[in-house]
Amino acid sequence: MSELKKHIYDESNGLHYTLVGDYYIPNLTLNEDERRPVGKYGRLHKTLLKGYHLRFYQQLVLKGALSTYLADLDEQAQSAEGVTEQLEVENQVKWVRCKNSIYNRAEEIVL
Repeated sequence: MSELKKHIYDESNGLHYTLVGDYYIPNLTLNEDERRPVGKYGRLHKTLLKGYHLRFYQQLVLKGALSTYLADLDEQAQSAEGVTEQLEVENQVKWVRCKNSIYNRAEEIVL
């Protein structure tokens, strides 16, 4: 019987695998430059993906793109409302008011 390789690469999905016992486990890592805060809207969207779009969620996890995807989505949601870091610096009261408004609307929709 031939001995299994310790490490393999699957060209069909672009993942490297390591042999652990009798199973190949994917080597999933997060790149240093992709470590951005996910934020509230990213976390809410992650819950939505896990509950209703599990296949897409799993694809993002396996590709190592989930964190980047959620961080981008969070930034888009904040900039669509005009709530940016620049607004936080320039007018903190307005920034807090906008954040609270968004939070309340999101909570109404979810609950």
